[in-house]
Amino acid sequence: MACGRDPETIRLVAVSKTIQANMVREAIEAGVALLGENYVQEARAKFNALAAYPVSWHFIGHLQSNKAKYAVRLFDLIHSVDTLKLARELNKQAKKIDKIQDILIQVNMGEEPSKSGVYVKDVHNLIKDISLLENLSVKGLMTMPPFFNDPEKVRPYFSALRDLRDQIKKEAFPDIAMDELSMGMTGDFEAAIEEGATLVRIGTAIFGKRE
Repeated sequence: MACGRDPETIRLVAVSKTIQANMVREAIEAGVALLGENYVQEARAKFNALAAYPVSWHFIGHLQSNKAKYAVRLFDLIHSVDTLKLARELNKQAKKIDKIQDILIQVNMGEEPSKSGVYVKDVHNLIKDISLLENLSVKGLMTMPPFFNDPEKVRPYFSALRDLRDQIKKEAFPDIAMDELSMGMTGDFEAAIEEGATLVRIGTAIFGKRE
């Protein structure tokens, strides 16, 4: 790889929101192993239709607390935890089914009011509070940076997320891992990989433009 990284350290999350189960099945048969969904209801139908396939399901959209009980049953990794309220509800629902739920903390790097995600200044306190929840396991950070047509303009947000991850690692919170950086989509995944992404969320480049 041109940026000197081992390809094994980067995983592709195929964003299958709004894509019919039969097309998702084709992607799985072509080698896709991780699927990213944005809506719990839609994911449940696909999860059942594709239950025979050994794929890992990731939730990448905005999650409401009232959907937490379904989310912990369906998803191996939830990328978008950004409030203590949501974390507590996921913890409660995971406890009921005796599961340790893997999560990422979604950080709003551009501090855009229209986007979900905790602001950088509040990340440390949120992680400290979540570290006390026994049925959640923080695995890293996720971001959706501001949209630019030029990937180079997005790069500083990716490198800032990596730096934040490294800072949190140094603080050595109990039971908190900082192994994953979920960042980068079809238009900017190369820059994200160069800046340390371990999970890239690709939809259009796999399934084509959505209706």
